[in-house]
Amino acid sequence: MTDVADDRKKVADLIKQFRFAMLTTQDADGKLVSRPLTVQEAEFDGDLWFLVSKSSSPVAGPAIDREANVALSSDDSWVSLSGTARMVENRQKIDELWNTVVEAWFPGGPDDPDVGVLKFTAESAHYWDVPGGKIAAAFSFVKSKLTGERVDGGDSGTVQL
Repeated sequence: MTDVADDRKKVADLIKQFRFAMLTTQDADGKLVSRPLTVQEAEFDGDLWFLVSKSSSPVAGPAIDREANVALSSDDSWVSLSGTARMVENRQKIDELWNTVVEAWFPGGPDDPDVGVLKFTAESAHYWDVPGGKIAAAFSFVKSKLTGERVDGGDSGTVQL
């Protein structure tokens, strides 16, 4: 894929497949820290939204933008998003994203004062996709060994969002 719009669509389509993400930020000492989060919405437009606990939020300070990375992976695809993460006050977004899974973490419901909204805004994405998963990858590896040609690692690219 060479067209930027196609690459953006590819990233959006891949993100729909993922249920969990790892958000990586820097702590107060500058060390990288990753935390698992549940992907709350399937439509990716450059922003990802997460419902998090304000008392244990991975991003300190409600108005502070921080550089961050969100990594998503499965057996046959991987996406790494670089951008910024920040806490936002958005009652409407809490109501929009609320579901029974989130309720397990916040038994007080969507009005629980500890429910926070973390907004991740992606600036760029790197993706890798091997259609067919492990079977296709194994076939490509065997073919490479038999023919002496480089293994076909699937489709990959980097796109500015």
